[in-house]
Amino acid sequence: MIETEQANPPRAGWGEKLLPFIIMALVLLADQVTKYLVETRIPLYGVWAPIPALEGVFRIVHTANTGAVFGLFQGTGMFFAALAVVVAGAIVYFNLTLPGNQWAIRVALGLQLGGALGNLIDRLRQGHVTDFVDTGPWFIWNLADLAITSGVILFGFAYWREIRREEAAKRATEQATAPYADVTDSSPQP
Repeated sequence: MIETEQANPPRAGWGEKLLPFIIMALVLLADQVTKYLVETRIPLYGVWAPIPALEGVFRIVHTANTGAVFGLFQGTGMFFAALAVVVAGAIVYFNLTLPGNQWAIRVALGLQLGGALGNLIDRLRQGHVTDFVDTGPWFIWNLADLAITSGVILFGFAYWREIRREEAAKRATEQATAPYADVTDSSPQP
């Protein structure tokens, strides 16, 4: 039975296939709303400390990021815009070809897709990405960056878990089909 399951993995239903797109829509909505609020209420490079006592570790700083996630590789925005289109296409294809019962991987794909498209919208709309969450010594980021990073971590964990599950199933199959060893009676003979 295990061999049959491995040879014919379960097919994903439409609910599973739609899950990444629902998550993508939620990420896009949250990302674009928060960026809009920052862009319309805080001047570029302006700072707002919602909790003054924590300003050294958390504040809102309106910045224009022409690089990648967390402000890395400044000035390469259009390269990352093109990369976002390729990644989005790969995520959609992977989701549609993924077998069933891969919920965690689909959630991860939705997070990554929403984050990539959120930052892509910024690049196409204004030539840079609006970043605003300043967490002290770390880079300044936005919700799209958080979704991408969370999606990558979740994908890695889910993929690792799936590999371990497949290895355990393979070992169980090998043990079940292994020929029985010759067993001799080890009781003392009179």
